Amino acid sequence: MSDTGLRREDVELLAPAGDWDCMRAAVANGADAVFFGVEKFNARARANNFRMDELPEIMSFLHSYGVKGFLTFNILVFENELADARELIDACVVAGVDAVIVQDLGLVKMIREISPDFPIHGSTQMTITSPEAVEFTKPFDIERVVLGRENNLKQIKKIGEQARLPMEVFVHGALCVSYSGQCLTSEMWGGRSANRGECAQACRLPYDLMVDGTQKIMGDVTYLLSPKDLAAIDIMPELIEAGVTSFKIEGRLKTPEYVANVVSKYRKAIDRYFEGDRDSITREDIRELEQSFSRGFTHGFLDGTNNKKLVDGTFPKSRGVYMGRVEQVLRDGVVCRLEAPLKRGDGIVFDAGDPTQKEQGGRVYDLRRKGVKIEGEADETWMVDIVPGRNDVNLHRVHVGDKVWKTNDPALDKRMRQSFDTEKPYRVFPVHVKAVGHVGQPLVTWWTDVQKGVTVRVDSEMELEIAAKRPMTSELLEEQFGRLGGTVFQLDQLEVQLHGDIIIPMRELNNIRRQAVEQLAGERPKPPVYIQRDIEVYSDAVAASAPVQGTAATLTALCRSVEQVEAALQAGIEMIYADFEFIKQFPAAVAAVRAAGKKIALATPRIHMPGENGYHANILRLQPDAVLVRNTGALYYYLSRRQTHPEENHPELIGDFSLNVANHKTVDLFLEAGVDRITPSYDLNIQQMVDLLSRTKTSQLEVVIHQHMPMFHTEHCVYCTFLSEGTDYTNCGRPCEEKRVSLQDRIGMSHPVRVDEGCRNTVYNAIEQSGAEYLSDFLNLGVPSYRIEFLEETPEQVIEVIELYTKALRGEINGTQVWRTLKATNQLGVTRGQLVK
Repeated sequence: MSDTGLRREDVELLAPAGDWDCMRAAVANGADAVFFGVEKFNARARANNFRMDELPEIMSFLHSYGVKGFLTFNILVFENELADARELIDACVVAGVDAVIVQDLGLVKMIREISPDFPIHGSTQMTITSPEAVEFTKPFDIERVVLGRENNLKQIKKIGEQARLPMEVFVHGALCVSYSGQCLTSEMWGGRSANRGECAQACRLPYDLMVDGTQKIMGDVTYLLSPKDLAAIDIMPELIEAGVTSFKIEGRLKTPEYVANVVSKYRKAIDRYFEGDRDSITREDIRELEQSFSRGFTHGFLDGTNNKKLVDGTFPKSRGVYMGRVEQVLRDGVVCRLEAPLKRGDGIVFDAGDPTQKEQGGRVYDLRRKGVKIEGEADETWMVDIVPGRNDVNLHRVHVGDKVWKTNDPALDKRMRQSFDTEKPYRVFPVHVKAVGHVGQPLVTWWTDVQKGVTVRVDSEMELEIAAKRPMTSELLEEQFGRLGGTVFQLDQLEVQLHGDIIIPMRELNNIRRQAVEQLAGERPKPPVYIQRDIEVYSDAVAASAPVQGTAATLTALCRSVEQVEAALQAGIEMIYADFEFIKQFPAAVAAVRAAGKKIALATPRIHMPGENGYHANILRLQPDAVLVRNTGALYYYLSRRQTHPEENHPELIGDFSLNVANHKTVDLFLEAGVDRITPSYDLNIQQMVDLLSRTKTSQLEVVIHQHMPMFHTEHCVYCTFLSEGTDYTNCGRPCEEKRVSLQDRIGMSHPVRVDEGCRNTVYNAIEQSGAEYLSDFLNLGVPSYRIEFLEETPEQVIEVIELYTKALRGEINGTQVWRTLKATNQLGVTRGQLVK
């Protein structure tokens, strides 16, 4: 038992499965639960995935081994997809899926309308990082939350203690540099939304670091946003003691050998902890984990923020196990001092420090030590000659100093595949048997599946007779009833009560055993039964509001400096949003807006961590007219304040794009919770936006019509990592207050990087986007409020842009004229953005 009171059976090892082999590998190697997706509605669109009609077979397989199955439904659901989403949820309920992992709160609302008790897990895509965010989910009976990968151990423990809801935490696999659910890069650059399972991995691309407009020379460090891979296997005791109940392994795009390897290692780590062994991880275990997939291992943020350790910057892909450096290039090979074992047939690659160039690599054909062939495996610390396959490597392109990596170990892959590629059952479960016999009566047996707690009774067809020679014994029954090979059962305990010297034919004992196994096996795959209601998907939808007539639609402006605020006021804006890097800058904006007799809304950060409510208390002290709320943790804080202090004047609450509202059910959920106005998600194209607006209360919606798309939002601070000797905000010297950084991509576009009060970075798209051409569509659907968001614009540019959109809203010019004017006057141009995809 852990310090938190958790027992072994309270802790779950959760494994990924992108196909049937991966699912078998997970079960065979000790997973307690498996998460998987079907062909639609999951965040791994590139995985093979399963078909919806396979759900009964999947759940039957998993339940036969006592393993739970969770369906990933962790994407946003568009308006025209709600009926299909309903169909999939119905199929999950019928098949006995143990839970669905959900991002979209509108889907949560629909599931609760369908079934009050079907289990829902809040996906990491919900960006749940604080106790308050967990509390916001409780009215919907979400039974588990998957915390953001940015939470550290202290925060995890605090969330668990305060919110008291089971917590799931990622412990191994690829890390997103952006907060899950808050990455819009793929959406912006290719119409492939990360919120739709189509991430294009823009974080794995090379970037140049631009500081105040000048490139900073970084040597071979070019992958500035590509994190190492998470591996928390050596701090599993700390995670268990922090109260984590589910340990999640990332990897639905990985191989079954990867799944087998990683699951088996974490299974051993968990089991040994509960056996009292806190130091069970060997160097060989780590190497085997690196071999399956590794960009270099890190604890991520679990130890706290350390920007220097998160990103290596020299390569973006899996390297495997580091072997050493080339010390000499021979005619047919290279000399290297090994730092890990190597053998014939292993795959290697030579790394010259530039992954954009074709690398030399192949199989190890031979190994020599002082000219003598090595039989078996060359051990670490040996100086050896590595001879690659003759046609694999051009040794003229290999240089002294190049790193050598072992990229593949066929023997490890074979061992892992053998763990699940077998006809034998993957697991066996203890059975307790009780047998009672009296002469002239059938032999009565009770068979109990201990793990399931199920007991079946099987009687012999023949009656017991008096034995002439060899009476039946406990040993005989143990031998016959113990013949359970090939089944998932194993005789663990036998209680025998035989009265007198009695006997029964051997075939009767075999028949009893077969019937008992058949009945117990039939009980194992039985799915849980949930309450299911018949609802209409659109039963609570409303018609769109009438078009705005007579009363002009309003224009709001989001400003990021006091100078922009003053310019927006000069241009006649009635409601100003202030979104400044530091809260100490807010009072000046409030004073300027108040002096002009206008209204002001103050923006919250995108992320809400434990202990950050002081920021929101400071906002309320400034008495803004509204708060632009960007996460459910902050929203819970403001809604709770309304309830606990009804005597106060409370600001209007405006839900921003980062709440990921993509369908009318999500709109309804937030409006019912107490939000006054909603901003639709940036994931919507024009048709999806029209579909949403046609089914909801547009009178309470605001559309962002002009902006620089906020692409990455990340705990990883580029300023600290590359402009400071420090590791986090406590020792970085705050270069962000003096410098302006941007990331220049491969086509020369420089994307601004800005910080917030929590020292988190947002990377904005270099080119602003305009939805001006769709203004008439939105006006006709009754949208009353339109927001322009500024980033680095001068006061003159702010006034010019506002005047253009003001004329468009008055009908003096059309949207196309706005777009053309903006494009003509903007040095980088203006894009139509995601709306046209």
